[in-house]
Amino acid sequence: MNVFVKAVTSVAIFAALTGAACAEEINFGIISTESQQNLKPKWEPFLADFAKMTGLEVKPFFASDYSGVIEGMRFGKVQIAWYGNKSAMEAVDRAGGEIFAQSVSADGNPGYWSVILAPKNSKLTSVDDLLKCDRSLNFGIGDPNSTSGFLVPTTFIFAAHNVDPKTCFKNLTNSNHETNAMAVANGQLDAAANNTENLAIMEKNNPAAFAKVKVIWKSPLIPSDPIVWRKDLPDSTKQKIKDFFLTYGTDKSKGDAAKEKKVLAGLAWAPFKASSNDQLLPIRIMELTKKIAKIKTDGQISEADKKARIEKLEVEKADIEKKMKSSQG
Repeated sequence: MNVFVKAVTSVAIFAALTGAACAEEINFGIISTESQQNLKPKWEPFLADFAKMTGLEVKPFFASDYSGVIEGMRFGKVQIAWYGNKSAMEAVDRAGGEIFAQSVSADGNPGYWSVILAPKNSKLTSVDDLLKCDRSLNFGIGDPNSTSGFLVPTTFIFAAHNVDPKTCFKNLTNSNHETNAMAVANGQLDAAANNTENLAIMEKNNPAAFAKVKVIWKSPLIPSDPIVWRKDLPDSTKQKIKDFFLTYGTDKSKGDAAKEKKVLAGLAWAPFKASSNDQLLPIRIMELTKKIAKIKTDGQISEADKKARIEKLEVEKADIEKKMKSSQG
C-alpha cells in the first residue's frame, strides 16, 4: 500500500470513528421578494433546523432577482428552493426542478392574492382608472418571473383588456414586492403590483407606510408557494428533505414542534403540505392566456399566422384544463 493510499485510508477510518465525515451540502434558493437584509433573518432559524434535523449542510442562496435562483438550480448551484408559482414553472421546465411541497398560509388561506396598490390619497380607484393609457402614470410591475407581481396582473388586467403596459404608462419599472410597495407609499409610483402576503408583512413591519397605500384591484386566488428540489438529487437525500418539510411544526416532528411553529410564523406560514408539479396547471393556463392575448394584438403577424398560432395554443390550453379537472376530481 503506497503512502497516498495509506493516508486516505487513515482519514476515512478517523472520519468513521469520530463521525467527522463531511455532510452533503445543500444550497437553498430564496427568491428576492424583499431585500436580502430583510429575508436573511427570517430564513436563518428555519435553515438551521433544516440542517440540524437532516444532517445536511444547508446554506442559503440569494440572488438579486428570481432568474438568479432559477439559473442557480439549472447549473447545479441550487439543490432546493422556495419559489413563487411562475418561477417554479420556469425551474421545472428548464432547470431540472420538481415540486414536492407547498407552503400553507399562517391564516389558513389556501393561497394568496395579487393586488394593485395606489397611494391612499390617489384619484385612482379601479383598474378602469389605471387603463386609461394616456401615458400619464408611473406603474411598477414585478419581477418577470413573479406570479403575483407579473404573470397574474399581466393576464387578468393587461391581456384581458388587450393592453400593452409598455405603451400604456409614462414609465414602467420592474422591482420586487417590497420596493414597489414602498415606492407607492412614498409617492414615487402612481400604482404598482404586489400581493396580500407582502402587504401583511408591510402592515406588521412598517405600519406608517402601510397606512399610505390602498388596494384598487385584487386577483383570483393564487396557489400557495411551492418548494422545489432538483430531480437528480439522490433518493436518500430527497427522503430526508421530504421527511423534514412534511413533519416540521407538526406532532410528527422529531424536534420541538411548538418552537418550529414560531419559526414558520416568522415566514407567515403554517406547516407545509405535500404537493407536485400539478400545482402549476392553473399557472400554465394563465401563461397560455397571456400568450394568446399578445398574439391577438401583435400587428407584425398576419391574420393567417395569428389564427394558426392561436389554434395551437388553444389546443394546449384545453389539454391542460382537462388535466387540471382530472387532478381535482
